[in-house]
Amino acid sequence: MNQVATIPQNSAPEVRDLGAETRIEDIQGAERAAIVLLALGEEYGRAVWAAFDDDEIRRISIAMSKLGKVAPEVVERLLGQYVMELGKAGALVGNFENTERLLVQFLPQDRVSAIMEEIRGPAGRTMWEKLSNVQEEVLANYLKNEYPQTIAVVLSKIRAEHASRVLSILPEELALDVVHRMLRMESIQKDILDKIEQTLRIEFMANLSQTRRRDAHELMADIFNNFDRQTETRFLTALEENNRESADRIKQLMFTFDDLGRLDGAGMQTLLRSVDKDKLAIALKGANDKMRDFFLQNMSQRAAKMLKEDMEVMGPVRLRDVDEAQSGMVNMAKDLAARGEIQITKKGGEDEMVY
Repeated sequence: MNQVATIPQNSAPEVRDLGAETRIEDIQGAERAAIVLLALGEEYGRAVWAAFDDDEIRRISIAMSKLGKVAPEVVERLLGQYVMELGKAGALVGNFENTERLLVQFLPQDRVSAIMEEIRGPAGRTMWEKLSNVQEEVLANYLKNEYPQTIAVVLSKIRAEHASRVLSILPEELALDVVHRMLRMESIQKDILDKIEQTLRIEFMANLSQTRRRDAHELMADIFNNFDRQTETRFLTALEENNRESADRIKQLMFTFDDLGRLDGAGMQTLLRSVDKDKLAIALKGANDKMRDFFLQNMSQRAAKMLKEDMEVMGPVRLRDVDEAQSGMVNMAKDLAARGEIQITKKGGEDEMVY
């Protein structure tokens, strides 16, 4: 910083020049704020001024009018100290509420609402992509109160596999009516499509974003998935003693290394191509015989032989390393499932898990 911050001294009899030898400790609160605001200038300081109340503005203005010349070294030391103290203040918290609170300071409320709806709602660039990521029961529950023709339009715009699941949940008579309308459907006029899309955004997506809450058992299942084996066992055992139902629900929702045994052949091949071979050997070193055989059976004879040799050569491995390797494979499977490259089924069910 090579400029000297100055303020006109028209009628300020108590002007004090702050030379290079001035100690930061000798500069008082209002004077410090005045120097920082002078350094920020009109453009960058405007937002800071706007945050002060009248009394603070008065005190800072008085201090500013009496500053006189402030040496560049003083300004640099003061700003440097400010940055260091800001870093000590603690971590910044970025969440939905703080983001919305910040946006309303400089954007119209309707624009803020639209942005937050996009953040909070289902993923997807367009309305139809978003609808394809809404749970089928939720979407079917909304559509069953709409006109059959509207339902037909909506189902024709979302992914076929998702539309089929929604259709199967609708009342049978309504579903058949929708099917007939979809079969007879011709090109949809743009203004009708825009109107339906706008209605969905206002009446459905907005309400969905406000009421959408994650099930507590699903959250805990994700947390338990990231425990090491001993911690997971300890918590589940304690929970079973106090709340057997919740413990069973969490175990049902958890996705573990053993659940990889339900992958089909194509899914297993995709996973094996994506996993580091050293990590695979460590993971299988701590797996049960059934899981080990399952992986080996999905490999070529040569690859299976090499893997067995690697496992024999490595000798004993720490349980912590096994847990880490298995957890990495589970996370890799979840990522592949999220990209649609493999399908993972729930325990005891045929529904695809969504991540």
